[in-house]
Amino acid sequence: MGERTANVEPRPVGPVLEELAATIAGRWDADPEASYTVRLLKGPEDRVLKKVCEEAVEVALASKDRDHDHVRYEAADLVYHLMVCLERQGVSLEELAGELAARFR
Repeated sequence: MGERTANVEPRPVGPVLEELAATIAGRWDADPEASYTVRLLKGPEDRVLKKVCEEAVEVALASKDRDHDHVRYEAADLVYHLMVCLERQGVSLEELAGELAARFR
């Protein structure tokens, strides 16, 4: 586990996810030596898929431990890696939101 983030303040999720999605999308032309994200985007697909699985397990284990801060930390890692996976597959946040909204009906 990485170092837990200190002094986390709640924020509206939409703008944060939109900014993260734009940052990830903007990494396609970045230097792979300087950007972990571009290495995930352009590297072997299994690399990002394994990270999604790994982070999902870490969220589950942190939840099992009932460790609020650890769950938050690992969930952020999971969301980041999931969004990289979505970018690789060409699935936009709007499409994801549409899928989720359709399930409320």
